[in-house]
Amino acid sequence: MACSFRFFSKILISNSKLTQINASYTYATAAYQHILTDKAGEKKNVGVITLNRPKALNALCDALVSELADAVDAFDKDDSVGALIITGSEKAFAAGADIKEMMNTTFASNIKTGLLERWNDISKCKKPIIAAVNGYALGGGCELALMCDIIYAGDKAKFGQPEIAIGTIPGAGGTQRIARSAGKSKAMEMCLTGNQITAAEAEKMGIVSRVFPADQLIAEAVKVAEKICSHSPLIVQLCKDSVNRAFETTLQEGLRYEKKLFYATFSTNDQKEGMKAFTEKRSPNFSNS
Repeated sequence: MACSFRFFSKILISNSKLTQINASYTYATAAYQHILTDKAGEKKNVGVITLNRPKALNALCDALVSELADAVDAFDKDDSVGALIITGSEKAFAAGADIKEMMNTTFASNIKTGLLERWNDISKCKKPIIAAVNGYALGGGCELALMCDIIYAGDKAKFGQPEIAIGTIPGAGGTQRIARSAGKSKAMEMCLTGNQITAAEAEKMGIVSRVFPADQLIAEAVKVAEKICSHSPLIVQLCKDSVNRAFETTLQEGLRYEKKLFYATFSTNDQKEGMKAFTEKRSPNFSNS
């Protein structure tokens, strides 16, 4: 079922207030109905995807998720982009999946149609993704943030997995990623009660990296993305791969994998350039090779 939201640029800009945060950051009117895409930063090397269903608090309908996966893939293939940001409005990052789309599906239809399968495409991005979360990140919205590599939150952000209250469970990684970030007890508490937690609590639990005033969030997300972009894209990709392996295997296997990737970096031009620049006390000129 397609989303029924019609895009009004004036409403979105008013809601997000991003143009007041960073003068170099402006929205682009891409050919999407439910998201906006743009490039930010001094060198325009940060891809920004803004969820754009304000009337539905950015509920993640199938059409929005499909557009989001396409935009992530496009930025992943864009050599001018070194890192991505996914964000919403100041009121809501994403208040969950679109319940109206799912309520009448069946076990058989979910299997046949591959419900939630497109979500997996987002997590396949080789470049780092930063979730800039203001407002509500509930259900699928919380899970989308957890798919990202770094979560920055505004001080009024709220996280939660309320699926238990409507007769189901998280289906896009909530039970798994919270457990890996915050441990079994916190994951059980969030998923079994459906209670929301604040940004400060999420930071304390290890789900969120840092918390900022809401009106500074995007600028701070762009800043850390630009820092990532200053390094070798090739080495950044290898480093992301190595950290992700820690959540997918045993410690000993992870250590072996890390060492192999470490050795592999010495076959790259960027390792030679990086170490040479360090000894010569100058900034490196990476070639992504």
